[in-house]
Amino acid sequence: MIIKPMIRSNICINAHPAGCARETERQISYVTRRKAERGTKSVSEGGKGPKTVLVLGCSTGYGLASRITAAFEYGADTIGVSFEKQPTETRGGTPGWYNNMAFDRAAANAGLKTITLNEDAFADETRTNVLEEVKKLGTTIDLVIYSLASPVRVDPDTKVMYRSVIKPCDKVYSGLTVDMMTGKMAASSAEPATKEEVDNTIKVMGGEDWARWIKTLAEAGVLSQGCRTVAYSYIGPALSHPIYRDGTIGAAKKDLEATALRLNDQMKTALGGAAYVSENKGLVTRSSAVIPIISLYLSIMFRVMKDKGTHEGCVEQMERLFAERLYTGKDGAAGIPPTDGEHRIRIDDREMDPETQSEINKRMAEVTEENLPSLGDLDGYRHDFLAINGFDVPGVDYEKDVARLDVID
Repeated sequence: MIIKPMIRSNICINAHPAGCARETERQISYVTRRKAERGTKSVSEGGKGPKTVLVLGCSTGYGLASRITAAFEYGADTIGVSFEKQPTETRGGTPGWYNNMAFDRAAANAGLKTITLNEDAFADETRTNVLEEVKKLGTTIDLVIYSLASPVRVDPDTKVMYRSVIKPCDKVYSGLTVDMMTGKMAASSAEPATKEEVDNTIKVMGGEDWARWIKTLAEAGVLSQGCRTVAYSYIGPALSHPIYRDGTIGAAKKDLEATALRLNDQMKTALGGAAYVSENKGLVTRSSAVIPIISLYLSIMFRVMKDKGTHEGCVEQMERLFAERLYTGKDGAAGIPPTDGEHRIRIDDREMDPETQSEINKRMAEVTEENLPSLGDLDGYRHDFLAINGFDVPGVDYEKDVARLDVID
């Protein structure tokens, strides 16, 4: 069949196997090139970077980019966990399924050990399975990346399912949104969340599950001396705070950051390790396109940062996080990352640069449907939106018949 993107209300509901594979390979090529440019030594070359890395939420976005960096710049063996829809011969899978297949293939070709579990990372059964895989490898874990982004979580103890929402907390939030396929702008609003919705979002996206993972791994004795863990978050500009940082998602992220402080104390005492939250740059995700103001902000932010030469995608940021924050010691050994006053790593420094934000704010105040193509980067935003689903990826023949949906070319 010929696969074309199926887009409904700014959400792409299908994926192209070859495009997902090619996009994953592009990220691997970038990291391989940066390794050569930096002169990074992998473990097999005598480097002192991470040897075994667990990535929770490994299939897309920052999680996938982190796994690629750990493997292809530092030579780490990786265990990845994600819960993806598996394809059949005639029904497509989710983008993350194809990304994982492409990663596993490339890692195997490079002689790297890779284990990918297609399981619910919130489930205790998955924790048990990860422990078994670590023991089979005969190693311990140097780094745990926590990059889960799920709309639902079942509490392992109570078996109650909680759902997250993206809503403001205090009052109705209204803002412009843009349809990236047509460029049409429209007003959008979101009703304030109830206390139950705020609490449920914290249960899904806060720090409770992260802490449970670290506790399980530590008690099983599979964390290395000096092991570190990093979870990912976003602060963003003041104009988005009512719907994001001060909304339900922000409440969960603040809980995640508070968890990092507790975990940091525990890991420092027990292992000489550390726990951090990395505040990352805003990027196109499968959910950001439907949040009021976010799609418009990202389009303009992309243009401003590209003009300044500071724009980064997922893999560029994660490579920089590893090389310029986490592993800055001799021969790539773990260094002490610079943090802000709240113990957060700020890899969003280029987005939140005052000059950059000033120009974005100026353009946001002036933007109309007519001048958006010149003030923003609608084409770049559209490309990123399509590429995360395997479309609009250079080098892929989208007119070629895809014989089976359960394989990648």
